[in-house]
Amino acid sequence: MIAVLIVGLTALVLSLALTPPCRGLALRLGYVDRPDRGRKLHARAVPRIGGLPVAIAYLGAFGFLLTLQLPASNLVAANLGLIQRILPAAAIVLALGLADDLLGLGARAKLAGQAAAGAVCWWGGVRVETLAGLALPSPVSLLVTVLWLAGCCNAFNLIDGLDGLAAGVGALASLAMAAAAWIHGDAGLALACVPLAGALAGFLRYNFHPASIFLGDSGSMLTGFLLGCLGAHWSQKSATLLSVAAPVIALSVPLLDTCLAIVRRAIRRQPLFVGDRAHLHHRLIDRGLSTPGAVALVYCACTIVAGLAVAASALRGRWGVVAVVAFAAGAVAAVRYLDYMEVSAARRLIGLLSLRKPLEEAVSLERLRRSIQAAESPAACYRALRDEALLAGFAAVDFQFGGECFVEDIRDRDGFWQVRVPLEAGWITLLRPFGSEDSANLVGPFVEASRRLLDAKRFEPRARARAAAV
Repeated sequence: MIAVLIVGLTALVLSLALTPPCRGLALRLGYVDRPDRGRKLHARAVPRIGGLPVAIAYLGAFGFLLTLQLPASNLVAANLGLIQRILPAAAIVLALGLADDLLGLGARAKLAGQAAAGAVCWWGGVRVETLAGLALPSPVSLLVTVLWLAGCCNAFNLIDGLDGLAAGVGALASLAMAAAAWIHGDAGLALACVPLAGALAGFLRYNFHPASIFLGDSGSMLTGFLLGCLGAHWSQKSATLLSVAAPVIALSVPLLDTCLAIVRRAIRRQPLFVGDRAHLHHRLIDRGLSTPGAVALVYCACTIVAGLAVAASALRGRWGVVAVVAFAAGAVAAVRYLDYMEVSAARRLIGLLSLRKPLEEAVSLERLRRSIQAAESPAACYRALRDEALLAGFAAVDFQFGGECFVEDIRDRDGFWQVRVPLEAGWITLLRPFGSEDSANLVGPFVEASRRLLDAKRFEPRARARAAAV
């Protein structure tokens, strides 16, 4: 434990010392992120290669301790296996992010690079091999590992939209994994997690609002990738479903934001890789929070889910399930609080697609069809039309058909909106109160069915004579 703390503190100090010179270098070379008064909310140009000091501090902490040849150095050297397996793939992600920060890369190029890094990581032995105790065949394991790591990369890339947000979320997730490693006695995992938390914490000194340097794609993707690798290792320490769920819970805030972004863009038929201003941090700003306030609220959420993740990993039986259920309830409450219009519309649509409502509407339209087809006079048509119109939420019906006219006595019609339906032999006027939602989705089908049925209506001669006699 002493060795782990020393490595973490060394990473913190190195990050504090290395970030200012990297920031100055980026300013001199012009590698800055400029505001656009849209998605980018900062007020001035800010350097964007923050991944470089974080990566150097992370690796430098191990090198520094190994060089000193302290008693703790032997423990570090004996538990570097996980870091050594992750390092080649992490180097690919860092190079990919720096290329994007300096030159700009397309979405496909970044995805290809992330997939390559995931494959290298899988080849090195850091992989998702089981799910809830079920062993995965090698091709499936490779696919799941690549998808998981690419998802974590992009999740932290997408959430990096406010000063201090992605770095703080990454530090909290690292500490959650370190706590789980300490509980399970996994020195290798703890040794990999704590320096990442230290490097990100040191970087936060310069990344808090107003930030003087950003993580950039190099920092956000590297953070997400490292946490994805550590989460994959964490999930394999136990074969239970709770242990598989724990890393997902720990990284749930950025992963949830990414899933919501995919849903939003799919509903709107927008490209998945085109940015927008509707991520969770943007929604918090739109709800009136300041930048520090929004970041603090996300930190609180991450602290809670970190505790639930550790609980889900450490507890057994019903209490572990309680932790997962509490997380699920909190996630639902968070989505409702963010009030995405696409999610609200989808929830409303799902309600409309329930079995009872469509069945009631189908019965109403079938009853209207049979009543009008059986009607032997315009008056009978009017009665059938009026009865079903009232059930469909209309307040009154005016009707002219076959030379006969039926107008309801409503003196004040200002409180209603009206729809007039022309017929071959007359017309229908339907009145509905403003603001009425009763059977609102039946209005269109009712109007169309009424027009079609009445235009097809033909009275028999005897029926006409009987109607005339009456």
